Amino acid sequence: MRKIYIFDTTLRDGEQSPGVNLNTQEKVEIGLQLEKLGVDRIEAGFPAASPGDLAAVNAVARSVKNATIIGLARSREKDIDAVYEALKGAQDPCLHVFLATSPIHRKHKLRMEKHQVLETAEAAIKYAKKYFSKIEFSAEDAGRTELDFLCEVTELAIRTGATVVNIPDTVGYMNPSEYGNIFKTLKENVKGIEKIQLSAHCHDDLGMATANALAAILNGADQIEGTINGIGERAGNTSIEEVVMALETRSEFFQAKSSLVLNEIYRTSRLVSKLSGMVVPGNKAIVGANAFAHESGIHQDGMLKEKTTYEIMSPETIGLKESKLVLGKHSGRHAFREKLTDLGYELNDEQVNAAFAKFKDLADKKKDVTDEDIRALIEEKLVSTPEVYVLETIQVSYGNQSVPSATVRIHTAEGNVLEEAAIGNGSVDAIYKAIDKAAQEEVELDDYSIKSVTHGKDALGEVHVVLKQGDYSVQGRGVSTDILEASAKAYIDALNRLIDRRKTGATRRDSSVTLI
Repeated sequence: MRKIYIFDTTLRDGEQSPGVNLNTQEKVEIGLQLEKLGVDRIEAGFPAASPGDLAAVNAVARSVKNATIIGLARSREKDIDAVYEALKGAQDPCLHVFLATSPIHRKHKLRMEKHQVLETAEAAIKYAKKYFSKIEFSAEDAGRTELDFLCEVTELAIRTGATVVNIPDTVGYMNPSEYGNIFKTLKENVKGIEKIQLSAHCHDDLGMATANALAAILNGADQIEGTINGIGERAGNTSIEEVVMALETRSEFFQAKSSLVLNEIYRTSRLVSKLSGMVVPGNKAIVGANAFAHESGIHQDGMLKEKTTYEIMSPETIGLKESKLVLGKHSGRHAFREKLTDLGYELNDEQVNAAFAKFKDLADKKKDVTDEDIRALIEEKLVSTPEVYVLETIQVSYGNQSVPSATVRIHTAEGNVLEEAAIGNGSVDAIYKAIDKAAQEEVELDDYSIKSVTHGKDALGEVHVVLKQGDYSVQGRGVSTDILEASAKAYIDALNRLIDRRKTGATRRDSSVTLI
């Protein structure tokens, strides 16, 4: 079967999701998991956006060995120079350079005529050839570009030295028949099209990103671009797991396949959700909590008789286990390590010992410890930030007829103990004001969300917060069976990240830049 290359842009387009801001360590962690998933190409970021983004792309480039690492650039020499600098150390570097081509972008954004767009694209690719043997050119807003001009742009890119030409539906405007026809037209009319790969990059503004990507494949696309869980600008991007599982499940129809390691899909989805703070909806295809759940009595009866009556794929295919009750407070370290291996985690002895201590603490609080509990504990600690502050204790006083108050005790990295009390509009507000007093930090709580990681009255709760301070925006996460403790942990985690970011000088990417 024809191979479809998978271009993952979770670290670039995915990070452009409102409220998402991954630090360098988190980007590397996701990059290594994408490598384990078997992604062919990883777009690690937009190096020209900020020094911090350049450093993060470089860290991913030096860490990931078995995938092409890509940096994005506008059709400007300084952007291309930034990608060249960022991809030093990459075993297989590639430049992704883009320029808008549609009438609305030419008129209102670029203020260029057609011939100027062609000249700018040609100059950028020629300049890039000095540094890169692999170059992908994207015609931004290709979906709304005149077909004859798109053919002209594509032919120029091929003639100038591009190895991949991307046809993005930048604003999610296309329907599958329209989008598929673009690829068919290019295949039939562009001279030299057989020398390069055609790529599809779709957005989900009208809910058709996956359908459009599959239409492109049916009409000759060699590569699809997307993100894990479909995160990205506005309504998001093509969901990689959806396209890949469609090719796998309907292989006789598409006659094409990817080289992804399918049983790593679920773990990759969870990691991206944890680090981005973007919760996967329960009804999300492939990786949603309800994707393999059956409540209807008719469906349950069918499933008991023959699973294929209502399941077109098995949960084991994407790395899900049906077993829920796995370990308890009497379990030993060896059994715990085996379970971690079974769940796909490769930790050193120090990490296992730290995780085991957390597990034992949780097992004393919960009767049943599930796979989801263990995943939550491990993923909370996999990506760490230097701990300037560590929560020791919290004490909360609350009554519906009294003013909530909280006392917190915090350890500093230097070994000092800070203790402060405060009142607030609620228990969480009181805790956060007490932490602010202890840390002597002035921050703005930009977002607070809470979700249940597992089920039951003793379920683990996960709190996600976003703090802002000047130009800095950071996320924090906390997990506990006590939601007030989880809230305090998340806030302190965010403060630690804020301090770390101030030290490194890494700021939020330039959000004013429109990218494909």
